[in-house]
Amino acid sequence: MYIAILGYGTVGSGIARVLEMNSECISQRAGEKIEVKYILDLREFPGDPLEKKVVHDINIILDDPQIQVVCETMGGNEPAYTYSKEALKRGKSVCTSNKELVANHGAELIALAKEHYCHYLFEASVGGGIPIIRPLNDALTAEKIVEITGILNGTTNYILTHMQTDGAAFEDVLKSAQEKGYAERNPEADVEGYDACRKIAILSSMAAGKTVDFRQIYTEGITKIGQIDFEYARKLGKTIKLLATSREEKDGYFAMVAPFLVGEENPLASVNGVFNAILVEGNTLGECMFYGKGAGKLPTASAVVSDVVECARYPRGSGKVFWKEGSVKVSSIDEASGRSLIRVKSEDEKQAKELFEIKEILRLDTHPEEFGFVTEKMKERDVKEKLDKLSGVLGRIRIKS
Repeated sequence: MYIAILGYGTVGSGIARVLEMNSECISQRAGEKIEVKYILDLREFPGDPLEKKVVHDINIILDDPQIQVVCETMGGNEPAYTYSKEALKRGKSVCTSNKELVANHGAELIALAKEHYCHYLFEASVGGGIPIIRPLNDALTAEKIVEITGILNGTTNYILTHMQTDGAAFEDVLKSAQEKGYAERNPEADVEGYDACRKIAILSSMAAGKTVDFRQIYTEGITKIGQIDFEYARKLGKTIKLLATSREEKDGYFAMVAPFLVGEENPLASVNGVFNAILVEGNTLGECMFYGKGAGKLPTASAVVSDVVECARYPRGSGKVFWKEGSVKVSSIDEASGRSLIRVKSEDEKQAKELFEIKEILRLDTHPEEFGFVTEKMKERDVKEKLDKLSGVLGRIRIKS
């Protein structure tokens, strides 16, 4: 079976490497040998073993009837969207790691694949090498998914882990992550939570069967987290994680991305470094967790190749991706309820006690100019209303129940 790779960057070159390293077992499981015929990229790659397969015109790939599968690893919305759509229209399956494209156009491209008897598969778009899309489609089809909560971004998890263990500042750990290749030169998508937002939107859409629009999901990053927050976390016997979470409600879905205080009893608390984990709760199964490397060249490429093998096994399409066109209502964060750790200037203690009926004050010897407290379970709207009346609010972190 001949395939083409669109984009010969980290993941694209990883696909070629995985196919080379595991050629024998991949061929056995696919039922035939899988060979890269073309690589689409703007650049040349002199000295690369596949340099003669590099082309610069997408039509060479689209017009070749031998190409059965296109691996799209370009990233971004365009031209990946146009190229994927054209490939599917010609009956060529598309396997992608592109979370932005899947979040934007997943349902449309899945429908187009079904119409033309091929596949649109995206295992690598969430969790890198962690199997999660196919389990939601296959192993958990008997389940009504109650809630999905995960650490879906390795960069932010690396930063928070080292802030906790090394006592380092956010900026210093970010710089280290960039030097080690864990963070991009422009880390905004990671540290502001946008990457995790798209991933939880994809998982929520899989659970709901219709699109959960990532643009409607409340998203908060980790740029305001400092060492003092970890001091309070230790006092409470908790750690801090950037969580992406969603759950079904009566009239739609609730979803959000934000830093949370997580207790040691929660399995997500022990997920450290660049690792990711996704906790899925079914109504009859209860909780199960998927854990592993959420990014990286070979883990992500492995997930793309697993989709290629699926295409080889079922070349006419299987129709097993249950995500139809149409949207699901995303509930406002105002109605969500929970507890929070709030930090306030000492001079506002009296007013804070009156507003929140505080039962216990948390103080740090190192910071006598402020104090912290944990709220009762309250609606987001009510917390915001009360915080707006306090002039000395220094920070707030939600607590994962």
